[in-house]
Amino acid sequence: MREVTKRRWRVVFDVALGLFLAFIVVADALGERTWELVAGLVVVAGSVVTARRYPAVSLGIALVGTLAAPFPYGDRVPVWTVFVLVAMSYQAALRMERARPGVLIGAAVSLLGIPVSLLVAPDGLGDWGSMMAILVFAGLSPWLLGRYVRVRGELARSGWRRAEEMESRQRLVADQARLRERARIASDMHDSLGHELSLIAVRAAALEVAGGLDDVQRDAATQLRTSAASATERLREIIGVLREDAAPVEPVQGDLGELIARARASGLLIDAGVDSSLAPPMVARAAYRVVQEGLTNVAKHAPGAAVTVRVASTGSETSVSVVNAPPPAGPLPGAASGHLGLIGLRERVRLVGGTLRAGPRDGGFAVTATLPHDAAPVEETPELREAADDEVGQSTSAQALALARRDVRRTLIYAVTIPLALFGVLLAVSGIAFLYQWNSSELPGAVYDRARVGQARADLAPQLPEHQRAARPTRGEPPPPPGAVCEYYGSGRSWLDAEYAAYRLCFAEGKLVSKDWFTEGDA
Repeated sequence: MREVTKRRWRVVFDVALGLFLAFIVVADALGERTWELVAGLVVVAGSVVTARRYPAVSLGIALVGTLAAPFPYGDRVPVWTVFVLVAMSYQAALRMERARPGVLIGAAVSLLGIPVSLLVAPDGLGDWGSMMAILVFAGLSPWLLGRYVRVRGELARSGWRRAEEMESRQRLVADQARLRERARIASDMHDSLGHELSLIAVRAAALEVAGGLDDVQRDAATQLRTSAASATERLREIIGVLREDAAPVEPVQGDLGELIARARASGLLIDAGVDSSLAPPMVARAAYRVVQEGLTNVAKHAPGAAVTVRVASTGSETSVSVVNAPPPAGPLPGAASGHLGLIGLRERVRLVGGTLRAGPRDGGFAVTATLPHDAAPVEETPELREAADDEVGQSTSAQALALARRDVRRTLIYAVTIPLALFGVLLAVSGIAFLYQWNSSELPGAVYDRARVGQARADLAPQLPEHQRAARPTRGEPPPPPGAVCEYYGSGRSWLDAEYAAYRLCFAEGKLVSKDWFTEGDA
């Protein structure tokens, strides 16, 4: 359904574009030459119909349409060729997989324009230059913009795919860290429960051979010893399976006092206050892991920083905090964190029903945990996992994905603003040059009135402007005298006037043979 909707919108877009370009052709060529109107509509229809499936053909048709530019139109430029070429060049660049066919078609049309200009156009290579200007600004510029947008889109899509793959891989690593912590917990259970079950089996065996027991009591002791031995073996088998599925780990061992003493011996400045006497074994092990991970992070990422460790137990819960001040010399170079330790630690705290917080605090870093003594494991939901990942910090791949998206948005802005800025600069420079040429080619009316036919040009030269008028009326110009070379100057009218007016001085053999003043439309 979604694909059908997209296809319909494409058809709507193509029809709208075709109607718009056809309107431009009719508005520009209507009332001029019939063949130009028909040719323009044919070019629009052919280029729009083939734009999606055969973009190279569409581009070729639009480029061939520019061959109409050198034809004799007087001073009129066929504007419809510019609109058609801009639209088709941009779309072809977006849809063509390779740029080479488009370049070859453009070069072929440029070369074909030379004989067309020499045979048909009144100004020969000058009109070919006008056609080339249309090809460059209306064809090449949109083509380059379209290719740039296409390449950037392909790079962005490739980058997003790679970032998503990295994100999936990092989630897999995080899951492995959680499994590793579960395997460590399993090891703790094996060591503690296995020890207790072994003691039960030993006591049962002692009862079995003790005197003063009747046969029933002795059978009960035997069954107790057998059950304890079976439970120990079963526990070993289960924990063995967990250890085979997970990476080898070392179980938590020792107490908090020994852990803090070893950390102090390694050079950490620790202010400790520890009271975990009321904590159950699993909670005590979780508290041990919180302190262990916090001190490890300090040694790795904040060397030389002072650390405050607080562990306090009540009848219902144990609270743990490891807070370090800012490192005096900054973090160790290259000590990048993948947050895997915090991920595993969060899993350990979750399984005892507690909560963990980890993040910056006053320029340093704080790891705090609340561990209830009698609570079920907190159910892990996607929302909790996402919140946990946000607390730990955005993953490297997620940051890369965000940067890629921001880069694409920025590139799109650049693709729009930079061409507009360059067009504005070009327009400003062209306007300044036009105004300078316009003002420096103005012939004072008094000089024109004093000029006499038969007067030598050398006598008039000091009074003539330094430049001739480039923009001048052409349709109202009277025929020049045979063999004369004519010069054109401004008549003093503003360039904002609806009518262009010019002075024309024609010289033959160094003498003025005619002088005329004419405006657009005079005949």
